[in-house]
Amino acid sequence: QQETSQFIDVIFNPEFLTEANHIEDFKNQKRIVLGGYNCKESLEKIKTMYMKQFPEVPYVICGSLEAEITKYFCNCYLATKVSFANEMRQLCDSLNADYNRVVEASVYDTRIGTSHFSVPGPDGKRGFGGSCFPKDTRAIIDTSNKFKSNLSIIKAVIKSNEDRKKLLTEKVHKILNNNLKNKLITFLGVTFKPNTDDMREASSLYMIPKLLKKGAIINYFDPSGKKNEFKKFKRVKYCKNVSQACFRSDLILLHTEWNEFKTLNFKKLIKKSNFKVFDMRNLYSPKSMKKKGINYFGVGR
Repeated sequence: QQETSQFIDVIFNPEFLTEANHIEDFKNQKRIVLGGYNCKESLEKIKTMYMKQFPEVPYVICGSLEAEITKYFCNCYLATKVSFANEMRQLCDSLNADYNRVVEASVYDTRIGTSHFSVPGPDGKRGFGGSCFPKDTRAIIDTSNKFKSNLSIIKAVIKSNEDRKKLLTEKVHKILNNNLKNKLITFLGVTFKPNTDDMREASSLYMIPKLLKKGAIINYFDPSGKKNEFKKFKRVKYCKNVSQACFRSDLILLHTEWNEFKTLNFKKLIKKSNFKVFDMRNLYSPKSMKKKGINYFGVGR
């Protein structure tokens, strides 16, 4: 009996969807990348399938390896933008300069302001978290090490992102005059970004244990619910709403930019006069907060 060999074609089709916006991102594809070797017919079939839904989108047909590296290229480039923005923001913070005004002036340089070299936007105030950026930056470093190719810039990006969490924690210490003993700190949001329950690489996972070690008491509220990651800590309490979380707090820490946190009346929420607000996402105007007599701290402002 003569044996017959059957082969299947493997097509690499990387996705470029963002968490919490994946449906809208899929509906508004910027490009579709299809990769494969010695499978021209299969590549054309997949392209034809996509074109029924996305006839105007650019298509890139390449090899499997190029398609796979494209995913890493994009995420590592974006991670580098976020890290660059964080470091410039930190410098502005140290110099008491307004980072937003610096960006406004910089985008007139067409090499920066164009879509290809766009300046980092407001997503870089805390560092990057979630799955894609940490996973892909580490994966590409692992690959480069195996092939003895030194990706020094991306290594620096990973370190910069880790350092960001330390710097934010140090700023909390500074705001509270290095006295955290029995200070009640409220985290509004603990996920790495709004509209998701994803805790992977969230700054809160680093910050909360560090603050507890210095004697702080932590309240937190997140619209996505209670987090198992904090159950082991005795001095961490999940609150069912913003009012309960903020009641008699010494410091309100705006960690995640959920819509629920963008129009808060802090004076009504907090039943004490000497509270402070650390806005890690720059959701509020410093001038407006000052007029209301609120002791307010932003990032790079």
